Amino acid sequence: MADRSGIFGGDDPFGVARSWLAEAETREPNDPNAIALATVDADGLPNVRMVLLKEIEADGFLFYTNYGSAKGREISASGKAAFVLHWKSLRRQIRVRGETGWEEGPQADAYFASRSLQSRLGAWASRQSEPLASRTGLMAEVARVTAAHGIAPKRPPFWGGIRIRPLEIEFWADGAFRLHDRFQWRRAALTEPWTITRLSP
Repeated sequence: MADRSGIFGGDDPFGVARSWLAEAETREPNDPNAIALATVDADGLPNVRMVLLKEIEADGFLFYTNYGSAKGREISASGKAAFVLHWKSLRRQIRVRGETGWEEGPQADAYFASRSLQSRLGAWASRQSEPLASRTGLMAEVARVTAAHGIAPKRPPFWGGIRIRPLEIEFWADGAFRLHDRFQWRRAALTEPWTITRLSP
């Protein structure tokens, strides 16, 4: 497409996304990798929450969570998720919709080991999204798992990565007079080639 150049240029949407994120890392004051993750519950009611995107891979986007959380359960049931990356400093956003899969191997182990000890123990202690009687009870559970797992806790079996492999990616940049630039990359299946379309603002 002749007018798809500059920040929108390139033949690989994941490369474009990495480039935008790298630029945001120099401009956004807090969490440039924060995504608003959307899932749907068993009744079809949407859920959205902020999580941290940890890696843009060759063909997917990876974050980590407790699989027993609301998002983990909803993703497990549907096999699908969506998210948006939005940067006020750049006046840009990336929207992603796609299919999901788990990352429970050495890659997840390595990332878990890279987290602070407090975060690793917290992952063991928290029954994410479940009712909590008090913060005191949570801290007591942290003390219990600290005694049980010590200073080198392994990754819990209920905690790991979720990979979103997109069927749709949209790159959006603010334009004068609200005439924004939008380019949508779509593919009918994960094995199909991308089709790129400029969308009206």
